[in-house]
Amino acid sequence: MGETMKLVKDWRLHLLVLGLVIVTERIGVIQIPVGPGVIMLLPMLFAILFGLVLYFTPLVKEKQSKHAEPVITISVALLIAKIGVTIGPGLQDVIAAGPALLLQEIGNFGTIFLALPVAVLLLGMKREAIGMTHSIGREPNLGLIYDKFGFDSPEGKGVTTVYVFGTVFGALFYGLVAGFLATFTPLHPLSLAMAAGVGSGSMMAAATGSLIASYPELETQIIAFAGASNLLTYSTGLFVSIFIALPITEKLYRVFAKWRGGEDR
Repeated sequence: MGETMKLVKDWRLHLLVLGLVIVTERIGVIQIPVGPGVIMLLPMLFAILFGLVLYFTPLVKEKQSKHAEPVITISVALLIAKIGVTIGPGLQDVIAAGPALLLQEIGNFGTIFLALPVAVLLLGMKREAIGMTHSIGREPNLGLIYDKFGFDSPEGKGVTTVYVFGTVFGALFYGLVAGFLATFTPLHPLSLAMAAGVGSGSMMAAATGSLIASYPELETQIIAFAGASNLLTYSTGLFVSIFIALPITEKLYRVFAKWRGGEDR
């Protein structure tokens, strides 16, 4: 209760956040067409960049950065509620997709089997690689790693790095890739919409923006499938990370670290 009251009474933090929200919402979404895709600069990106700049100014003290950490959980809950409302109009199409939406969760293991060997064997990273590669490192995964290893742990620093990097560059990458796949491959746009739901609101928005630009007649279905996939990733992905992905990542890390001669090398 004491920590909660400190957060509530931290007027400096609330004013800074309110100011960032007003400024970034006034900027809005900036779309930059690039070939078949589109780069979407979302308010979330501007908020992170401006927040990083403010962190190195006297306006933000260590107390504000500590108080801001628990707000992530509240933000995730609001985002999931918003996605759930978006799914409603296309619920029949989502149900008809059946197992396809559930099986898309398998794709998230790519971060483990592709990125972890590169991080440990080629780049020589240590335990920060566990936080970086057990998932794509979005809000629920931040909470998982912080809870198990601590915010200042190597794993915590790894997942935080991926979260910031994904927010800055993930939406740009997803917007371009979605547009390219929609234009130059025979993949159905609704299958690409399912793939857009990786558990990131900004990445999903960038990908669906590119898909809608290519298939405007399927706008409602694209939003419904992407939103449902994203919601499933949020709801089931966390449990997959807890019971499957994170244990596999830790075991594989020990194997790869042993191949390199031990963690302390």
